[in-house]
Amino acid sequence: MNILSIQSHVAYGHVGNASAVFPMQRLGHEVWAVNTVQFSNHTGYGAWRGPVFPADAICDVVTGVEERGVLASCDGVLSGYMGDAQTGEAILDAVGRVKAANPQALYCCDPVIGDVGRGIFVRPGIPEFMRDRAVPASDIATPNQFELEWMTGVEIEGFGAAKAAVAALQALGPRVVMVTSLRTPETPQDSIDMLAADGEGAWVLRTPLLPVSVNGAGDAIAALFFVHLLESGSAAEALSKAASSVYGLLKRTSEAGSREILTVAAQNEFVTPNRVFSAERV
Repeated sequence: MNILSIQSHVAYGHVGNASAVFPMQRLGHEVWAVNTVQFSNHTGYGAWRGPVFPADAICDVVTGVEERGVLASCDGVLSGYMGDAQTGEAILDAVGRVKAANPQALYCCDPVIGDVGRGIFVRPGIPEFMRDRAVPASDIATPNQFELEWMTGVEIEGFGAAKAAVAALQALGPRVVMVTSLRTPETPQDSIDMLAADGEGAWVLRTPLLPVSVNGAGDAIAALFFVHLLESGSAAEALSKAASSVYGLLKRTSEAGSREILTVAAQNEFVTPNRVFSAERV
């Protein structure tokens, strides 16, 4: 498959496209990476260098790809962190161009807004853009629990509430929603849940909670879920494969005590995870 991935990029470490592109390539897919920033490292270090590319530069790169006459062979568009609303407009413009060339192409939006414990960490206006423009334009959305609650106004106090929140997000536009991290009173203290839903139902998957806190894991799991969904057409299967791979990646990272996820060193986890977790209907 051919995937157009429009995200941030870092030279050192793995976040944005630096986290999402290689796993998709390792699974045998062509990825056309368009970088929205070129930073030395992720901003979690507190200091970084490099430029933020303006929206017209992003559009220009997409236009160059379009001029090669290949957009009709693009199977999907993936987006993540958006630095400002103009970047978001450039991404939605790219989605429109791809879908005009290939109406079967799908758009997966990872609506990066914030996280539990940190709150909103993007610029003002971005949360509203995600809720009102990007997610409604998407076919697949991959929020975390905080982002799902913020966009829907539903407080998630259990699986029932989580399903209601997912249904509310689906009502905005995306047919498939995958919640990348879920902690409710029903979740054991030593575990983390994920949930995916499509037109056929909802599924939950539970993995052990690992003692690791790194950036970029969400970017990787959104990418993996997207390509597995495109291949299989099954949200449950895509959830199982993506979660199993990312668990293996994070386990290797935790064992190494690394601050950066070991995307390259643990690459076999993307193809043949050491431990496979199954999704169960909920």
